[in-house]
Amino acid sequence: MISVRGLKKYYRVHQRPPGLKAALGALFHRPHVTVKAVDGISFDIRPGERVGFLGPNGAGKTTTLKVLSGLLHPSGGEVSVDGHLPRRREDAFLKKIMLVMGQKQQLLWDLPPAETFELNRAIYDVPREQYRRTLEELTSLLGLGELVQKPTRQLSLGERMRCELAAALIHKPKVLFLDEPTIGLDVSMQAAMRDFIKRYNEQHGATLILTSHYMDDVAALCPRVIVIDKGVLSYDGALDELVRHVRPEKRVVFRFAREVPQIALAELGKVVSVDSVSAVLQVRTEAVNSTVTRALSTLPVLDLTVENPPLEEVMSELFSRSRAAAEAAS
Repeated sequence: MISVRGLKKYYRVHQRPPGLKAALGALFHRPHVTVKAVDGISFDIRPGERVGFLGPNGAGKTTTLKVLSGLLHPSGGEVSVDGHLPRRREDAFLKKIMLVMGQKQQLLWDLPPAETFELNRAIYDVPREQYRRTLEELTSLLGLGELVQKPTRQLSLGERMRCELAAALIHKPKVLFLDEPTIGLDVSMQAAMRDFIKRYNEQHGATLILTSHYMDDVAALCPRVIVIDKGVLSYDGALDELVRHVRPEKRVVFRFAREVPQIALAELGKVVSVDSVSAVLQVRTEAVNSTVTRALSTLPVLDLTVENPPLEEVMSELFSRSRAAAEAAS
C-alpha cells in the first residue's frame, strides 16, 4: 500500500545573528545551512497495517507524512501510496487518503461541524445515499449526537477532535495519516479515540500510520513501529521485539500487607521505586519466576504484577543508543 525508497527532504534555512547591523548585512548576503529533515529512509507498509511512526521532536515524522500525503515534494527518493505518486495530487489519490493533524483543524470556526461534513461531501463527490450512511455510522461510533449542530467555537477540544475525525472520514479513505490525533485530550477521551480508530481500521481494512508522543496510543494501536531520529531510520519492526531488544528486563510491582525493609527488596532485584507498602523491582526476564517465588515465600505480598518497562523509557534508551552510534561513526 505504501512504499518509500531513500526518501529525502532537505530545507535551505537562512541564518543571521540578532541586531541592526546583521539585519542590514542580510540585505546583501544571507548565509544559509541545509537542514536534513528526512535523510534517506526506506520502508514498506502492507494494506490494513497499523504502524506507529515514532521519534523525538524534530525527527522528521510530520515531514514524512506531508510527503506521503502530497503536501510536500521530496528532495530525493521514491514514494508511492496505493500505486500513486503523492506529489501529483491526482483526484483518485486524494480520495483514498486522509491526514488529521492534532495541531490543525479543518472545521469552520463559526459554523457547526455538519456544514464541514456537507462541504467535504461535495469536494469528494460522495453520493448522497452513501454520505448519509457513512455519517450515521460515524455519528454512532464517535458519539457525536447533537454536537454536529453546535458552532465549532462552542465545542471542547475533545468534541472538536471527534468531529475532525468524522469530517476526514466522510469519503471513507483507504489510508489514514494521523499526526498526534489525541494531543491535549484527557485520558478518557484518548481511550475513546483509540477505540474508534482501531474499530475503523478493522471494519474497513484501512491502512494506518500514527505519530504520537503518547505511548499508550502506540501500545494500543500499533503492533509495528517505525522509529526515526534526526531524519534517519533507527528501527522498523514489531513493538514487542523492540521492547525485548532495548530493555530485556521486566518490572515486578508488589503490594505488601505491611512495610518491608528496602534491604530485603534489594536482595530480589534492582529497586526502581518503593514506599511504605509497595515497591517496583527491575528483574532479568529469566529470573522473574524465581524472584516471584522467593518474594511470596519470604515477604507479606498481597498482590503483584509483572510488566514490561515503560515504553517511554524504551524509546529514550533507543534514541540515546542511535545517537551514540551516529557520533561514533562520524
